[in-house]
This record gives sequence, structure tokens and C-alpha cells, in this order.
Amino acid sequence: MQSTFIHLHTHSHFSLLQAPPKIPELVAKAKEYKMPALALTDNGNLYGAIQFYKTCKNEGIKPIIGIDAYVATRTRHDKEARIDNKWSRLVLLAKNEVGYKNLIKLVTTSHLDGFYYKPRIDHELISARKEGLVAIIPSFSGETSVAFKSNDPNKAREKLGWYKKVFGEDLYLEITHHPEIDGHHDVMKQIVKLSKDSNVPLVAAQDVYYINKEDRFARETMIKIQTGTILRDEDRNAKENFSFISQDTAQEYFKDHPEALENTIKIAEQCNLELTFGTWVFPNIEKGKYKTHDDALRALATDGIKRRGLQKTAELEERLEYELDIIKNKGYAPYFLVVADLLNFAHSKEILTTIRGSVAGSLVTYLSGITNINPLEYKILFERFLNPDRPSAPDIDMDFADNRRDEVIQYAKDKYGEDNVAQIGTFGTMMARGVVRDVARALGHPYSLGDTIAKLIPFGSQGFPMTIDHALENAPGLEEFYKKEKEVKEVIDLAKQIEGRARHMGVHAAGVVISPTTLTDFTPLQYDPKGGKLITQYDMHAVEDAGLLKFDFLGLKNLAVLADVVDRVEAIHDVEIDIEQIPIDDKKTFEMLARGETMGLFQLNGSGMTHFLKDLKPTKITDINTMVALYRPGPMQFIPDYIERKHNPKLVRYLDPKLESILKPTYGILVYQDELMTIARELAGYSWLEVDKFRKAVGKKIPAVMEAEKDKFIKGCVEHSKW
Repeated sequence: MQSTFIHLHTHSHFSLLQAPPKIPELVAKAKEYKMPALALTDNGNLYGAIQFYKTCKNEGIKPIIGIDAYVATRTRHDKEARIDNKWSRLVLLAKNEVGYKNLIKLVTTSHLDGFYYKPRIDHELISARKEGLVAIIPSFSGETSVAFKSNDPNKAREKLGWYKKVFGEDLYLEITHHPEIDGHHDVMKQIVKLSKDSNVPLVAAQDVYYINKEDRFARETMIKIQTGTILRDEDRNAKENFSFISQDTAQEYFKDHPEALENTIKIAEQCNLELTFGTWVFPNIEKGKYKTHDDALRALATDGIKRRGLQKTAELEERLEYELDIIKNKGYAPYFLVVADLLNFAHSKEILTTIRGSVAGSLVTYLSGITNINPLEYKILFERFLNPDRPSAPDIDMDFADNRRDEVIQYAKDKYGEDNVAQIGTFGTMMARGVVRDVARALGHPYSLGDTIAKLIPFGSQGFPMTIDHALENAPGLEEFYKKEKEVKEVIDLAKQIEGRARHMGVHAAGVVISPTTLTDFTPLQYDPKGGKLITQYDMHAVEDAGLLKFDFLGLKNLAVLADVVDRVEAIHDVEIDIEQIPIDDKKTFEMLARGETMGLFQLNGSGMTHFLKDLKPTKITDINTMVALYRPGPMQFIPDYIERKHNPKLVRYLDPKLESILKPTYGILVYQDELMTIARELAGYSWLEVDKFRKAVGKKIPAVMEAEKDKFIKGCVEHSKW
């Protein structure tokens, strides 16, 4: 490595209100300073490990995954006030996969067994999980420094002796450079002497909590937000520097200890963790009498033909073979079998369920009892769900009556193992409206100021959260307020520095992971801080990178209401209703909708939709489907055209004869992504991979991507036309 210093003690915003930097910012700074490697050591967690690893790899920087651990004063099991509410620190870095797996176990145990104010490990746990790890005793709160600050050098030697016995040559004493902090230089002198006396090498570090010196105030503000206190003058005027220093600065700071600089390089060279992404493991699902999971899935789907009362047409058999072949080639059969198993349990217990999303395009799932819509009847594409050219895994969203969702999760735990099932964690972030309130309070301003600013910031939309910058550009009155009022400018400028940072860990609304072995082979775990549920420390994206497929168990109140209605109808009128066999061609229902009687109807109520339904006078289920699809910002403008064309088919026009077979059901109006994909493939000659990218470009509405796809689409249409 052509380098003189590597940062081995670095915090990101995943240290939760202790540090502002986002991971891309840290990696970008390391790249700017030409550092070939970088470590991430967040406080007692591995929240950002996967994102950090991927970001570093993408930027050509070696990622070093670690933690800044909390070490219990006594043991992790001791939780007595005034004694165990204090802790020391220990930096641990993974040298290889063994070390990484030990970090996962350490972090998990610290949260599940050792949590008392902080997630704590202890000497017993450290000794048991030492393999594959480099240990660095921090300069500020390491056990040796704590002893020195207590004027107990004998205890410092004793503590170091224990660590040396455990880690041997993988142990280092950290030194840092902070002349601005009273007494720090004296402690460093004692650490240097201890290093010489014990033959434990020094390692230079800068305990990084922000990128630039001027970011210190943002960090102080985050801490005040966490503690619920107010910034004091001494907080504003402090001179502490925990910024991301350059190699030149490090050389100046540690010019008297060149060996400490060299050891940062030595440690970085020893840390060679390699992680593999893009492969998945599946729960241990039985194959029954079949040799393979593919054979079991084929049998389940084939039996479903008779179960669904279908005829074995050539179209059905061809589509079934096509889907099963793709599923087999991608190795996803166990996933489908597990989902079918979960839903079969729900059905057996009369738990009302439904399925959302693109999975409705799969004939295999329809025949397996996973979905209840025949994709052949509605001409729904399988490729939108599972693209033969796309590497991403299938994603089946399962909805359950919310008052019985926990029964399904418990079934999964009972069948696949308590240690193998957990809900997925998700990060609550500091969003625009909330962060200005938090900052205003931390600065000591009256509640009314933060509230006034927040109310001038519009709410974001699903998938497009509002940002302070966007609000300043578009929200009436906010920019003027910002320019005129000094206090408002201070609040907004500071809020922008910490906006979007992780604030807390919570539970994903639907995501559940099920592993074939203990979950800690793949992801660190903890308890949900609010509800005590077992959750992953990796979010939905990182957990899939780690090899676990996400199962969506969403609890819906509407399904609970429907189940209750079915029970009440039977109890009051002695009529049994099979909610899965409701006729979709009931004339009275369409007449009711045409009269505008929509109160309480999911997605069909409200004045706007009711008005359109009265004009439309629906006569078939596809009318309802189309109205729901069109009734959203953007496509809503085509609702009057759809209504006119339904009542007057002579108005229907097609730009190309090929479009008639695609758009005839919607009277020539492009409504569904399935239609968009078919058009791109048949008119522009796209491959399925190109089709998927095209669909995402249109769905996410990113201008630059949209413009590029526009040119490509037009060119494809010209090249594949028969004019």
C-alpha cells in the first residue's frame, strides 16, 4: 500500500445521533486523501457494515469492518445502577470471514444479553469470540486509559495483561492527538510508556465523528437531540477536533511515533474480508417424496390444475413449463414452497390473506395456491415478477388480517426454528419537518419557532420524501422566511447538515427473514427498542445482500374487517360466504357503483373516485381495475378519455396496428406496466433485461434516465418497424 496512515476508528451516522457522516461521505473523503483502505467502527452495532463494504468496493478502497464496542464494568449480566451504568470501549476489526462472523455474534449477544443503557460485551465473550479479530484499546475510554485517569497504573497494566493474553500479536494500544483537551497529552504519555514496558505496539488514530472541523457543531446538536438537552455556550465554543484528518496531518500529529503510523498500514494489510453478494439461502423446507425442490414445486403446480378446475390447454402447459424452467434455473423453488406452506397454514386456520404486486403474473403461484388470479385470463406478464435476465430475487408480498399476522410468524418460528426467524429492522431517519423541530429545540428556541418552520415544509409523497432544499425552492414563504430571520436561517442551515441521518432502529412493517441455520450466521440481531421483538440489524437491502430472502408478512386492517364481516353475516343471517369465491360479474354491484354508493369501499370511496364511477358506469371487473390504476397523480388525466372511449368505441385510436392487441382492453390508453413492457419488447425489440430497466426508468421518473430511455426506445421502434 502506498500510504502512510489509515483511519481505523471511524463513525458514521449509524452510530445513531453521535456522528453526522453518511457512509458515502466517509468513503469519498478517504478517496480524496488517497487512502487505500478505511475502517468503519460504529458504536456497538453493525448497521452500516454491508453498505460500507459495497461502497468501498465500488470506489476501489479496501473495506475494514469493525465495531467500537462497549465493555461492561463487571460482566454483561450485571445490571445494577451506579455500578454497571458505566463502561469502557474496545475497537475490534475483522481480519477475515471468521472475524466478521464473530463480530456478528458479539454484537448480537451484546444487544440480547448484555444491554443495560448500552449493548455491552464482557471479558468472557471477548475471549470466546477473539478469533479473526484485531483488538485496539482506545485512547479515550479503553480500560487502560480509564485506569490511568483514575490514577491507577497498576490496574492499567493488569487490564492490558489480560488483553495481551487473549489477543497476542493482534492487540494494539491506540494513541491520538488532542492538545485541545485538558489532560489528554498526559494520558498519551502513560500509554506510550505502557506500550514500551509491555511490548504491546502503538497504533495512531483519529477517533472520527465528522468529516470537517466545522461539522463539530452539527454533531453536538445531534447529541443534544438524543439527550433532550439544550446547547450551551461551552458546546458552541469547544475546540475539540474529531474530524477526518488527512495523511499529511496524521504524519504531523504522530511524527514522534512513526511506528504507530506504520501499524495502521500493517493492520489494514491484515484485514482481508471478502463478502459475496447475489446468492441466497432458503429455509429448510421439506421435499416430501420428491428428490428435489423443483420436483416438489412441479408436482404442487401440476396438481393445482385440477384443483383450480382448469383444462390442460397448450397455452397453459407452455406457460407452466416456461415458468418452472426459469424458477429451476435460478434455484428459487424452495422460496415458492415456503410461501405456499405459509399461506396453506393461514388458510387452514381461516386467517384471511391476499397477495399484492407482480406475483399475480405467475401461473405457478396461481396453481400452487399462493395467488388467486389466473394470469392467463388477465394477460399478466410473468416477466414483471421474475425476469429471466434479471439477477434480483423474487419478492412475494403476503397480506394477512392484522389481528392474526403474529400467528403466521409464530408458525414460521415453530416450523423453521426460533433462532432462524426474525423481523427485519429498518431505520427511522431525520426527515425535513421533524429535524427542524429537533434542531430548534436543541438550540434553545421556543417550540413555536420550530413548529412554524416545519409547517411551511410540505409533506413528501410515497417514495419521494420531502427535503429541506426542495422545500426552500418550492414551498411558498419558506425561502423568504429563511432570508429575513437570522434564527430561522441558523435552524435550517444546521438541520440540513443532519437531515436524512439515521435516528433510531425500528421494525419493518412487513419484512421477515427465515434462514436455514441460526440467523447470526448471516446478520446481527437485536430487540426492537419499542416492542421487544427480535429484529435484524441489517435493513431489507443489506439482509438480502447477506444472503437471506425477505418474506413480506403485512398486516392489513381491511382483511381483519372483511373476516369480521364474514363471521357476522354467518352469525346473524346464517349465510356462509367464501371470500375467495365472490362473483366478479355481479350486475347489482356494478349498478351500485354507477349510482355512486361507494362509502367505505377500499380504493373506490371518496368524492373524486365516486364522481368518475358515476360517469363511467362500470360493467365489468376490468373497469374497476383500470380506474384504480388511473386514479393517481399523472395518469389521472386520462380518466375522462377512458370514460369517453368506453361509451363511444369509435374514439379509440392506435398509433401502430401492433398496439391494438396490447391496448384493446383499456381502449387504447396505456395503463399498466405490463402493457408498457409488452410494447417495449414487441415494438422496440427490447430484451427482458432492457424491458425491466425501461419499466423502472418510467416508474421512478428520473429525468436523465427517462431521457436516455426515450432516445433508445424511439431508435428501437424505428429499427424494428416494417414501414
